[in-house]
Amino acid sequence: MDIKKPRLGEPAPWFECRSPQSPKFKFHTVAGRYIVLHFFGSLTQDMCRKTVDAFFQFEDTFDAFSCSFFGVTTDQNDGSEPHFDGRTLGVHLFQDFNKLVSAKYGAVSAQGTPLPQTYVLDERLRIVANITVTSTQFGEMHVAKVLSVLSSLPTMKPSTIADIPAPVLIVPRVFEPAFCRELIKFYDERGGKESGYMQEIGGKTVYVENHKHKRRSDEVIDDKQLREACMMRMKFRLLPEIQKAFQFNTTRIERYIVACYDSATSGHFRAHRDNTTKGTAHRRFAVSINLNTDEYEGGELSFPEFGRQRYVVPAGGACVFSCSLLHEAKKVTKGSRYAFLPFLYDDAAAAIREENRQFIETNDA
Repeated sequence: MDIKKPRLGEPAPWFECRSPQSPKFKFHTVAGRYIVLHFFGSLTQDMCRKTVDAFFQFEDTFDAFSCSFFGVTTDQNDGSEPHFDGRTLGVHLFQDFNKLVSAKYGAVSAQGTPLPQTYVLDERLRIVANITVTSTQFGEMHVAKVLSVLSSLPTMKPSTIADIPAPVLIVPRVFEPAFCRELIKFYDERGGKESGYMQEIGGKTVYVENHKHKRRSDEVIDDKQLREACMMRMKFRLLPEIQKAFQFNTTRIERYIVACYDSATSGHFRAHRDNTTKGTAHRRFAVSINLNTDEYEGGELSFPEFGRQRYVVPAGGACVFSCSLLHEAKKVTKGSRYAFLPFLYDDAAAAIREENRQFIETNDA
């Protein structure tokens, strides 16, 4: 029987569980820091105790603000275990005696046998890594793998007073680096085609090109497997974040394209909104997933209604915003910026799109 586990990039399952501090600790309240969630099963097992001991050699790594450690036991003999007593504020114990939490994470077999493993979660409680404890990889070797994952994550920034931000959602790690490179390669092998925009003229939504307003080249992803790979990553890694942030249930995706803003042509898209014509009125959210960041200069996103701040999303990360917001892609001054640029909408908006097809003179941009 296969053990179900949440996949990389997905939101970690939320739960309530007994801990020495609370009879019902609400796990979702620990968001905002990195989490090491270690399912060790029972400290009576030598392999498991040595792994927990190895974690405690690095307990200075864990605190209440940047990275916390949560151990999960399924053994009632660990219920009064002093092993976790007197530790730092960043070290906690969950007493999962009914094994319900462990089952959510695939950390217990169908027969109820613990399957020791460690999950690393990001600040939004999404799964960054899942590392199994084995008879050959336990103790310090297992902990070294976990610490290596933690060291690869961006350093948590100190608390600051915020400027007036635009109501945008930044979601890192939607596309992994190898997949970003695959999409860039797809574009480069085909070369891209001039990209215009939609404008209302004489009661019709028409496609126009104006290099002063927009200069970009797009390549439609017509490969079925590649489209599905994009869709699945968004479905499991991005759409749950949109649902959480905006309470919007995405059911439709419009267009699968790789876009390129090239400095050779002063790639840019001046301030505009994405839903101001009959042919685009159904669009609810725009998504900009950067495929690279270090190989170009300029190209930042800005939202003039909310100040002069410029937004740069890490490679593989997404910037999500309402199509009603005025926004601009700044000129690329060096190199080429590649991005994956879909629009999102729901079933109600799909009805609007169907009704407005009569006003579209050409195909969507």
